[in-house]
Amino acid sequence: MESWIGSIPFACWTVPMTSILVVDDERAVRDVVRLYLEQDGYDVSTASNGPDALAAFESDAPDLVVLDLMLPELSGEEICRYIRQTSDVAIIMLTARGAESERLTGLQLGADDYVVKPFSPRELVARVKAVLRRAAPAVDQPEGSISAGDLEIDPTRRTVLRDGHPVTLAAREFDLLLFFAQHPQQVFSREQLLENVWGWEFEGDISTVTVHVRRLRSKIEVDDRNPRHLVTIWSVGYKFVE
Repeated sequence: MESWIGSIPFACWTVPMTSILVVDDERAVRDVVRLYLEQDGYDVSTASNGPDALAAFESDAPDLVVLDLMLPELSGEEICRYIRQTSDVAIIMLTARGAESERLTGLQLGADDYVVKPFSPRELVARVKAVLRRAAPAVDQPEGSISAGDLEIDPTRRTVLRDGHPVTLAAREFDLLLFFAQHPQQVFSREQLLENVWGWEFEGDISTVTVHVRRLRSKIEVDDRNPRHLVTIWSVGYKFVE
């Protein structure tokens, strides 16, 4: 909690009417996170347990969910799994310090990012902004679709078809696929992918990239154990084959 001490900065810019659901069983965490997010112009609702979180998600239809993994009555994992069955809404997981297994579980279930407790609310707000920017259609993205074998990727609509059938991707999964498709045959290390797709400097946990590549393969490859598009270059990284 010491990292939260200090004056609350004035918002540099706001995102009107963007709604965020904050789910955590610690009231202090909910209150501080809500205060900082509202300071930046977000419409924030909160929940303290799993059932209330699902009810709030259904009624409020938030644009992003900040979700603690350790919750009473219904775990964050179960909530994330439920949300991903019906929605590609952005999700940021809150995990315990040093709990690598929790972070990997959250990413495998479809979370777009994670923040480790204890954390600075300023960092969380920055990550919220980054995830929402990636989830929104970018005006500077090239028009028209990218064809890559059985895949059709539309950067403007942020849609993907495989053999003509829609593929549902989370925001970060789409960004990763689009980056690969825009750089076919180029080999990228996981550190380079963190910098170019995630937009934050490499901090030592490259497993984030590994998990997202695995999830992406499971959705775009006919056989993810023998991938056609996302190919592993051993001891180096990955490349995209059209």
